[in-house]
Amino acid sequence: MDNDRVMDLLARIGKEDQAAFRELYKAFSRKVYAYVLNMLNDHARAEEVLVDAMYEVWRHPARFRGDSQFSTWLIGIARNKALMVYRARRPDEAHDDLDDVADTLAADTPDGFAQLAAKQRSEGVQRCMGRLSDEHRECMHLVFFEGLSLAEVAQVQRCPEGTVKTRLFHARQKIKQCLQLLLGREGGIAGVAA
Repeated sequence: MDNDRVMDLLARIGKEDQAAFRELYKAFSRKVYAYVLNMLNDHARAEEVLVDAMYEVWRHPARFRGDSQFSTWLIGIARNKALMVYRARRPDEAHDDLDDVADTLAADTPDGFAQLAAKQRSEGVQRCMGRLSDEHRECMHLVFFEGLSLAEVAQVQRCPEGTVKTRLFHARQKIKQCLQLLLGREGGIAGVAA
């Protein structure tokens, strides 16, 4: 959705037009939810943050001035709310909800071993992403999963564009090293492909 359409919808939302708000919500809610879910790894809290961010749009639609893409602005709101939720977590609270290996092994598929190996690789990649700093992980997610430009990421993270480039470089290097170790444990790339 282009910014002209967004501006029209926001003007209508300013007049409490619920149909305009529904259209805006439909256009952007999945993207914002995915972003917040990646940050919090908690479906219920991600939904709460999405609702809070969209409620801000409903209450103050005129705050968006059109200086950036609307999605960048909205993700910035969601990011701030998600950071508050993240910081409010209890230290003893579990932060990951991976499925049991038993669920994978109990599947009725003929190749349970291949499923288990794929699940272990997926968990390995998640562990590698988890080893990144919050800034690096968020930067990777915004660029590679949300498709934001470097300038947009800089705006969301409130830092210079050069810092975003540096974060991406270091994050890629760390992911590469971590994945090389992971593949080495599995018997090398040739062993993984077989």
